[in-house]
Order: sequence, then C-alpha cells, then structure tokens
Amino acid sequence: MFPSSLPIFPLPTVVLFPNVFLPLHIFEPRYRQMTADALAGDRLIGMVLLRPGHAADYEGRPPVYGVGCTGLITHAEKLDDGRFNLVLRGLDKFTILGEEDPAVGQLYRHAIISPIDETIPQADRAPLKDARHKLQELLEPLFEGTMESRLPQNMPDDDLINALAQYLDFDPLEKQALLERLGPLARCQSMIELLEMKALVKNSAGDAGLVH
Repeated sequence: MFPSSLPIFPLPTVVLFPNVFLPLHIFEPRYRQMTADALAGDRLIGMVLLRPGHAADYEGRPPVYGVGCTGLITHAEKLDDGRFNLVLRGLDKFTILGEEDPAVGQLYRHAIISPIDETIPQADRAPLKDARHKLQELLEPLFEGTMESRLPQNMPDDDLINALAQYLDFDPLEKQALLERLGPLARCQSMIELLEMKALVKNSAGDAGLVH
C-alpha cells in the first residue's frame, strides 16, 4: 500500500529513480531524526530535489520540485556519533500535493503525496526495446569494449534506463527532468536527445578549436 504521506529528504544534487540503489550519509540532526523515525516505522523516505536558490532558506523549508521518488531503506548502519550510513532502493514516483505541519519536536518535513503509475503499456514494449538499443549505441564511445560487456543484458529495459538516468553524468536539473518524464519510454527518448545534443555541442567545440 503506497503511503499517503511520508518524510521528505530534499537534496541539491541527488535524484532517485525507481528500482535504483542510492547510498546516503546522514549527518544533519533533522535527518538523523527522520532516519531514526523511518527505521522505527515503514523504512520509507521521499527523495526530492531542491529548487535553485534554496541556499537562502536551507535551514527552513526551501522550495522543492513537485515530483520525487520513494526510497526504501534496505541497509542502515548507525555510527557511534549518531550519524547513519544508508542504502535506499527507489520504489515509486510521487507528486507532492502539500506539506503537513510538523508534529511537536519534529525537525524534518513531511509531505502529502500521490503516487505516479509507470506501468509500461504493452504497446510501448517494442519501442522501448528499440530505444534501449539506440541508447546503448550512443553510450558505446564512453566504454572500452562493447556495451554488452559493460551493461547487464538481462536487466529489464525500464530498470536499465532508470539506472542510466541516475548514474550517467547529467546535471541535477537534467535528471529531475528525466524523472518527471512519464514512463521509461519517454525517459529513454529524452536521454537519447540529451546525449545527441551533448555530442553535437562537443563536436562543435572541437571544430571551433581547429579554426585559427
């Protein structure tokens, strides 16, 4: 059962995708409290990206993007000084509908959320497989040897696309835009467009360097 509300963990550079793992180091007091409460409950945390300009109100409630991803704490190590090392596994995307007033003594934020269904329609499965192959071809120059030797070929298309969206060298706003795309096919197509654009910019810069 998807929760109707959950604690949110806003970060300036981290975007979590469904079924992808994310290591975290928890050191701020409010997020130590959040982690302890989550571990005592359903072990769920909502990962969200801070909007630009957050620094002015970082200790308060700076604005966040409205789409995030629920993370399940699969591993937790509490250190002697109260910090935590965690591993989250992304579960489902959600939309933030609003925020709850904090309970007495609660230091972290709690959001009211609505799940986003990304079930793959049958009609998308063949185009998704084609888009995956095109994405792998674009990534070939980044790897030594073939992509087949670097990426698990038995990984489901949607899981591979989400993992690449999280781990490739996109900036946080690009990753947020990818997260907000509805479904793996649209996400993969957007990644292809991003990589083609970056390659074009790189090639144009290289050509300009040859001109004296």
